[in-house]
Amino acid sequence: MGLPDGDATSRRSDALAVEEPLEIRVGGQPLAVTMRTPGHDVELAAGFLVSEGVLSHAAEFRSAIHCGGPGYPGPGGPDTVQGGLTLLGGATDDGNTYNVLDVSLAPGVELPSSALERNFYTTSSCGVCGKASIEAVETVSSFDVAADAATVSAQDLVGFPDTLREHQAVFDKTGGLHAAALFDAATGELLVLREDVGRHNAVDKVVGWAVLENRLPLTGTVLQVSGRASFELVQKAVMAGIPILAAVSAPSSLAVELAVASGLTLVGFLRDPRMNVYSRPERITTSHAISTSDAAPVTDPVIEGASA
Repeated sequence: MGLPDGDATSRRSDALAVEEPLEIRVGGQPLAVTMRTPGHDVELAAGFLVSEGVLSHAAEFRSAIHCGGPGYPGPGGPDTVQGGLTLLGGATDDGNTYNVLDVSLAPGVELPSSALERNFYTTSSCGVCGKASIEAVETVSSFDVAADAATVSAQDLVGFPDTLREHQAVFDKTGGLHAAALFDAATGELLVLREDVGRHNAVDKVVGWAVLENRLPLTGTVLQVSGRASFELVQKAVMAGIPILAAVSAPSSLAVELAVASGLTLVGFLRDPRMNVYSRPERITTSHAISTSDAAPVTDPVIEGASA
């Protein structure tokens, strides 16, 4: 309902971003519940397991199957129209509602530690809260991001947010989804893009795509996100072997600290024609010198180097 002319009102239908719970199980044992936008659930689970240090190579991921459970309709039944969007599938005759995903790991792969188990479900805006212990967040990556020699041109980099936005099909209808995309650093090619109500879920889906495509570690790539850069997004990038993370908004202090410590290039406030570079600026090539400062930011015609 709006007020276009004085006190006049009008009514119209509106498209809403879908948010539903997904319980991730490993070998039949519950591991986590996250609020997500249905779709690419297997990628989401695979990426989540990479972030938690359970997986580091495609061969370690065997299969995944949706199990019956309460919640959202999924493939196999009639289409559902909700919030102006057509959602493919419905609950099947066997009660499968596609809100529980059970992952099978390859023989010999160690099952997740009980220390990783979430105490309560993660919300769409926070993937770290609910950890059994904060120490579990500090997972050691199998990949050396600091040694990655990838570079990306500043000209390509400032164009990534527009490319991200142009490919956000569901955002165009709802205005309510985050997005994450993976770009080839050398060529600027868009490799994959995923949307979700949770920024951390969108990144997990991108990383999960890489698992299923046998592309880990993601050397020579840039992870572009639509919102801010949190500690967890930096962690997810490091765990997947991504050397460069760029965000259109601000990073958190912990995100910068982790980027510096791990050797990841962290870019914030990426809005053509400017950006702030918080760590490893030498990976961004430009005709102007890029530097970071322990005091005031160093202003460049294109890039600002910000203090860690």
